[in-house]
Amino acid sequence: MVPMSSLTPQLRRDLAERIRYYNELGIYDFYRRENVRSHASLSENSAYNSEPQPEQRDLMTPRARAAVAVPMVDADILEVANPRPESGVKDRAQALRIIREDLGDCTRCPLHKQGRKQIVFGVGDPNAELMFIGEAPGADEDQQGEPFIGRAGQLLNNMIKAMGLRREDVYIANIIKCRPPGNRTPERDECETCSPFLMRQIAVVKPKAIVALGAVAAKTLLAINAPMSEFRGRWYEFRGTKLAVTYHPAFLLRDPRQKKETWKDLQMVMKELGLAIPAKGVE
Repeated sequence: MVPMSSLTPQLRRDLAERIRYYNELGIYDFYRRENVRSHASLSENSAYNSEPQPEQRDLMTPRARAAVAVPMVDADILEVANPRPESGVKDRAQALRIIREDLGDCTRCPLHKQGRKQIVFGVGDPNAELMFIGEAPGADEDQQGEPFIGRAGQLLNNMIKAMGLRREDVYIANIIKCRPPGNRTPERDECETCSPFLMRQIAVVKPKAIVALGAVAAKTLLAINAPMSEFRGRWYEFRGTKLAVTYHPAFLLRDPRQKKETWKDLQMVMKELGLAIPAKGVE
């Protein structure tokens, strides 16, 4: 990426104007895309260009490698950007309200024309030490405006309870804030358009640990296209906090056998947070 020092004054002004434009859209984080090809066909295996069956979303094969966006922020470019509206707001609840107001009745991607009833922003303790991030709202969430309240949400509540916590003790959000039609997998442009608001939520909450629920959330947050078997069982450094990956509750409803593996992931998180680990796991 070309450093700001090598740009002409006109290019610097043009760049600053473009960044201000993105700021008005609510986008404050910028990325450099690096294309990394595997021996497999990218168009055939891309997580965002294909629509895997629900049973396959968390069981991507090692062939599923694709070019992804690598979050590498250039400080020279960011220095000309306007500060986020919530910058300097010490009350985290108020800062989250500012982000929600900035999001507005979002029309930034086509999902607003594809049947979504309302935006599903996020819910929970603004000062939470633990944050769960899923894929996208479903029908129940779209109807009520709160993430994880359907059957998958009930299972997530059980997972949280098994950790010795309450739903009110954590913060819960999704990669995208509008329901895709037919609960299909979010597309790349939808994730890239919506995720900057999630990044701002994370920056406000400042959790000690993040749990990405499912392959789509993991791939979007980490900019890595890999199977769940490679994602799980380890910590990732993510924006000053630690991030772990486990199965999405919706997948566990389809394959309850994986609850034992999920419990292993949650125990890893509990150990990091200093929580006592009970003998009983996820039911």
